[in-house]
Amino acid sequence: MEDEEWLEGHSSFIVMEKIKKGQRMKKSIRETVREAVEPTVTELGYRIWDVTYSKIGADYHLEITIDSDDGINIDDCEKVHRAIDPILDECDPIEDFYYLEVSSPGIERELRTDEHITLSIGQRIEAKLFVAKEGRKTVLGELASFDGTTVGIMTDGGEVFLERSEIAKLTTVYF
Repeated sequence: MEDEEWLEGHSSFIVMEKIKKGQRMKKSIRETVREAVEPTVTELGYRIWDVTYSKIGADYHLEITIDSDDGINIDDCEKVHRAIDPILDECDPIEDFYYLEVSSPGIERELRTDEHITLSIGQRIEAKLFVAKEGRKTVLGELASFDGTTVGIMTDGGEVFLERSEIAKLTTVYF
């Protein structure tokens, strides 16, 4: 590690920085944690839905949200927690004390990534828009398609196509 030096930044967005030969490669705690635990989570038969690191009150919380085609129950969360806890202790991506939480994304989940959207095709969703389109700021229907930039939603009035950049929040809904 002659040419490498590890630094830890402190701010509201804690970032791990690797400096090699004068170039900075920033890696967030979320990315660092995901890379460390994803092989184990996958080996156990689950996929990581999301990783969040936040401050709630005076405490820091690292939440690993897992999913599978068969759904998630409390036993699944406990199994993953027990498997990844020693990995996180070993790689130590967070300097401060934090609570580790492993959870399910629930049946009503926010679709934040391309993978989330693709995995949710065929499900009932709600798209909240930044600006009203055709007189409405909310589109409700079945997620019909996604090509990486355009989301297709089958509504009672036909298929609506929205650019991903038009969508403020996209969630699955069950009612």
